[in-house]
Amino acid sequence: MLDKLKTIANRYEALVSQLEDPATYGDPDLLRRLSQEQKELEPVVLAYRAYCQAEGNLSSAQELLGDPELREMAQEEIQAARVDMERLREELKILLLPRDPNDSRNVVMEIRGGVGGEEAMLFAADLFRMYVMYVEARGWRLEVVGRNETELGGLKEISFLVEGEGAWSRLKFESGAHRVQRVPVTESSGRIQTSAATVAVLPEAEEVEFHIDPNDLKIDTFRSSGAGGQHINKTESAIRITHLPTGVVVECQDERSQYKNKDRAMKILRSKLYEAEQEKQNAAIAAQRRSQVGSGDRSERIRTYNFPQGRVTDHRLTGDVKNFSIDAVINGGLDPIIDALVTADQAARLAEAGE
Repeated sequence: MLDKLKTIANRYEALVSQLEDPATYGDPDLLRRLSQEQKELEPVVLAYRAYCQAEGNLSSAQELLGDPELREMAQEEIQAARVDMERLREELKILLLPRDPNDSRNVVMEIRGGVGGEEAMLFAADLFRMYVMYVEARGWRLEVVGRNETELGGLKEISFLVEGEGAWSRLKFESGAHRVQRVPVTESSGRIQTSAATVAVLPEAEEVEFHIDPNDLKIDTFRSSGAGGQHINKTESAIRITHLPTGVVVECQDERSQYKNKDRAMKILRSKLYEAEQEKQNAAIAAQRRSQVGSGDRSERIRTYNFPQGRVTDHRLTGDVKNFSIDAVINGGLDPIIDALVTADQAARLAEAGE
């Protein structure tokens, strides 16, 4: 591990020198790639430097053991250095785990009401509100691409983009089936009902990475519409794009500009095709490896929101860390759940690596 860390530290120093070279600023693409690589390596290098410092402190303290007057102080410093080294060694093991190449990407999210009729649609709207509040709390940006509402304010489906540092690294854990248990507003007898909604999270694909042949596209325009006359547009600004080879269909009608709707629809389509290609390439690996945080398959029930009991249970977690306050979660407080899922994912990957 130390040899690998030395190599990373040397690469980091080379990047710093290259980024200080004025010639680098003449190539924006190169500057962006080098800056991104430096940013990714920096946490590893800082932890490695701290480890080397602790190792140096241990060596210096051991040299003082022969002095009777300094022996007690040296023993305390030795103990402190060993504690630091052990902590940093575990931290470095995690930092050296293979990185998800999509972690720095923006995401495309889709929420659909599932089993449960109108109550499922209302729950889908609650999930969207939860994600809006989470995105705002993290200082990210959210743009709605398209929505299909019900008369009671529920959502049959909604698609949106989330842009921000680390969006995929956090939101990728939200993909799956979300179940709710509560008394619906439409239920007069007060009976608890179980309903569900599905959440899909896709990494946004950049145009340079995934080429789409324009001849493979069928593009239709139509008028926007919504429940109760909302979002109605008198011009045909809404866009429907069909990718003929795969049959994937994407609609965008949230903007009044046909150009903006087409641009956003293409982002969604590119991300869906990119995800499908990734799934095909990684099928063999995915079949062999299913960590305790789940595969992210949309058919999995990942979480239950139990309103009568005031808790949210994430079924990918175990023990005391799987239950969370529903009031906090439904109002955007997702970080405790996501932090626990990140920790569980790291533990599973360390176990696989035999660490």
